[in-house]
Amino acid sequence: MPSIPTNSESDIPDLTGKVIFVTGGTSGLGAQSVKTLAQHNPAHIYFSGRNATKAESLIQHLQENDRTKATTITFIPCDLSSLSSVQSAADKILAQESHLDILICNAGTMAVPAATTADGYEIQFATNHIGHALLIRRLIPLLTSAGSSEPTGRIVILSSMGYKMHPFAGINFPTLSTPQNCWGGPVGPWVRYGQSKLANVVYARELARRYPGLMTVSVHPGVVRTGLVDDLSWGKAAFIYLTTLGNMVTVEKGVRNQVWAATAPAQEMVNGGFYVPVGKLEEVDSKARDKELAGTLWEWTEEVIREYL
Repeated sequence: MPSIPTNSESDIPDLTGKVIFVTGGTSGLGAQSVKTLAQHNPAHIYFSGRNATKAESLIQHLQENDRTKATTITFIPCDLSSLSSVQSAADKILAQESHLDILICNAGTMAVPAATTADGYEIQFATNHIGHALLIRRLIPLLTSAGSSEPTGRIVILSSMGYKMHPFAGINFPTLSTPQNCWGGPVGPWVRYGQSKLANVVYARELARRYPGLMTVSVHPGVVRTGLVDDLSWGKAAFIYLTTLGNMVTVEKGVRNQVWAATAPAQEMVNGGFYVPVGKLEEVDSKARDKELAGTLWEWTEEVIREYL
């Protein structure tokens, strides 16, 4: 049985020569991922976000730290709710790199009010799934360029145990071009959130099936005190605190599962698996295993992002 890591620092292997991209890296789990991975000698870490001021602060912090100053750190502006912004971010990576070893799809939004993006899609689904799907599809050539028969390039998609709050159908495709007010009241934002997190799990499994030369997994970081929680209304935040019964963890602990997934030996992992902290393979529900749903999600997503590929 594979060993289960207990410390995100001591369990991380040397990352010399590795090129890494972390979305949502200006704060929370994304910033902590950048800080943690930078201590293990990667050649280059790219990170994206919308806040250039926070990005500059993080870069300065890493450049002043003896353990991280040797790693090149580059900020890529990106709004995952905008397909053109994601396209531009991917273009920058493609122009600068010949290979990419690790892609951590960390950015996301949670339980926000009903709305659509400028592209016309439900905002949580657009940010948590569509934007990352476009980024992944654009960067797959870099992730698969190593030419090994074993999985080499690594994709880690942050999902959540909250995926289980998905609607009965799993994903309500006919209304994704609306704010999806069909789920009203206080549960609506959580149903939409669960739907987007289900998409993360399903898409990771489908990527593993279609691209077996990559290692693609989805992860639940635990219930982590980040800006996603702090930015909620008092009622939604109270729901989180009351339902987690004291199980909320710090960012330093919460980052361990995604860092493990990004760096653990491929032979210790199941391609397409869903992992809970730390490094524990979790059985997913019937909707997450639904092959028909996976096929529909793939085709629907391909149609949405086609002109940006």
